[in-house]
Amino acid sequence: MSEVKSSNEDFQAVTPSKATRRDFLQASLAIAGTAAVSSVATTPPAVAQTKQKRPNLVFFFGEGQRADALSIAGHPILKTPNHDRIGREGVRFTNAFCTNALCAPARATALTGMYSRSTGALDNTKGRIPLASDIPLFTEILQKEGYEVAILGKVHTRNGVEERNWDYYFGHNNPSNDYANPLFKEGRRGKVGPQKQYEAVYPDDLTTDRAISWIDEDRGDKPFCVLIWFVAPHEPFFRPRRHADLYNGTPIAKPVTFDDDLKGYPGKPKSFVAAENKLGTTSSHVACGSLEGVAKDYYAGLVAVDENIGRVLDHLEKKKILDDTAILHSSDHGYFLGEWRLFDKRLMHEPSIRVPFQVRYPKRIPSGTVREEMVLDTDIAPTLLDLAGVPIPAHMQGKSILPLTKKNDPEFRKEWYYEYYEWPNPEKVAPHRGIRTEQYKLIQYVLDPTEGELYDLKKDPGERNNLYGASQFTALQSHLTERLNALRAEIPERKEASQS
Repeated sequence: MSEVKSSNEDFQAVTPSKATRRDFLQASLAIAGTAAVSSVATTPPAVAQTKQKRPNLVFFFGEGQRADALSIAGHPILKTPNHDRIGREGVRFTNAFCTNALCAPARATALTGMYSRSTGALDNTKGRIPLASDIPLFTEILQKEGYEVAILGKVHTRNGVEERNWDYYFGHNNPSNDYANPLFKEGRRGKVGPQKQYEAVYPDDLTTDRAISWIDEDRGDKPFCVLIWFVAPHEPFFRPRRHADLYNGTPIAKPVTFDDDLKGYPGKPKSFVAAENKLGTTSSHVACGSLEGVAKDYYAGLVAVDENIGRVLDHLEKKKILDDTAILHSSDHGYFLGEWRLFDKRLMHEPSIRVPFQVRYPKRIPSGTVREEMVLDTDIAPTLLDLAGVPIPAHMQGKSILPLTKKNDPEFRKEWYYEYYEWPNPEKVAPHRGIRTEQYKLIQYVLDPTEGELYDLKKDPGERNNLYGASQFTALQSHLTERLNALRAEIPERKEASQS
């Protein structure tokens, strides 16, 4: 593998002209103070830890876990005591979002702290093409600071990042894997072996087994960073045997917009209506035949995830290193569970883009902290570096959330940019981009510039009353369009041509 660079050296083809890496970083810094790039990107971590033992890091990443799919968030059915422990004993954010609601690009963002537009990892269609080697993963930065790093589970990003120098790799690059007889690749010190199939074992159970074993390895005084990325509850939503009958007889409430299709999807544009991610009417997604079936299987999968999170927390506690370990939990994107009769993600509506985001580390984070500021998946990598006491590189486009654990900051992020690229795709979800502020959301559909959606989220959190094109909101729509275009222009673009 070529050397990973984190200084202002040449960065190939990130803008329409053949810009250098220096140009790329300068372009990134040019938007300091806006929602796109952290205004504290070059600021040292809030609490320097170079003179004391750095914490171990555990990063639990969910698969399609909605922000409300936690009992700590008030879910009426799902019980997640181990997830809840992280938030209850640390900080929990009630307004956390992904910037591209699709597996592979979201995972690239988590690893790099950069938007899809800048990583070039736009969609799920180029799984064999690696992330550009001149974009460092936050784990590689940690390695240079003395950490041992591992990734396990559903990696599913460009080439599974298998070419990077992991101390331990036990992952797969498949969207859903084989739940009954899962497939994994395994490797050490940057060398990953061939794919192997494991019989009659639930993939997340096996991932957790291997993670615990790796945590137990003798590494002297070196801290570790382990990424445990679950595949459940991805379609086809298989359950572990122990939960085969979970939720039998439990009623599933129908979302208020479930029957909007029968009314002609009032207020929704053609691009929204034409999408085929509809429960019960898609031959390519046979597991999504009914609301009740999908919801119960989805919840059962998350119960299994919760059990595996509990296994790791219990193990760290038995080793007496739990409080010496910073734990971050989030998810790649949310999930529709019957809103507008939809399943899956992709669209910029709230069930699809809202994710959990919580961090436990009692040495720096007061327990029971709840914050309402808008945080993004671009903030994951900077936060983990900050927890480790490692300076945050200027090219990262998010910012550490740790200052928010001490006090509220109304100016932390006032607006942010979203873009979904994949086309064509199995659900015929049209490419779109948008801006979300604390009160408003504007969505523009790329294939038909005349179409859009505009919502006042304070008055209409369910996004039912589309204000787009209404004469009384012309000024607001124009302002949001200007801000959307400005944010998009400020995010450096890596051209697809450089990725082939």
